[in-house]
Amino acid sequence: MLSTDGDISPIGPQNSMKPFLEHLNMTSTDVDETIRFLLTAIPEFSIRGEGGGEGSPAQRWVHVGTEDSYLCIESRGATEKGPHKPYFHPGMNHMGFVVSDGEELAKRMLEAGYRQGATYLDHPHRHRYYFFDHDGNEYEFVQYFSEDPRERNEY
Repeated sequence: MLSTDGDISPIGPQNSMKPFLEHLNMTSTDVDETIRFLLTAIPEFSIRGEGGGEGSPAQRWVHVGTEDSYLCIESRGATEKGPHKPYFHPGMNHMGFVVSDGEELAKRMLEAGYRQGATYLDHPHRHRYYFFDHDGNEYEFVQYFSEDPRERNEY
């Protein structure tokens, strides 16, 4: 909240909440294919809303996620991925999602024909599975085996 003198002051305890990522906006060469990828990976997601077209810079946009957070997938007419090289050029490298059953997720993704990246099953408190969508975007899916943040965040 901004005060009248331009200083930023924190929201008081009565209105405080734990910060979280509310949404991520990304452009896709095929919105429907990105939606298929996300709903295959996380069937608990749903389409929250969609729009675009006349009067909007996006030809089409769709919000996919939960009541609390979502990915905005939009089309602006691109037919191929741009020159960004993950882990080399500045920009997004991958998105991470917490899931309840990583092994089942990996099975669904492989059966649907998605390309698997790295898999890390050697940590006692988490397993991580990586998959790529049709545009080559990398997604990490992590299953935690501990409620203790110290164990979950043990590197």
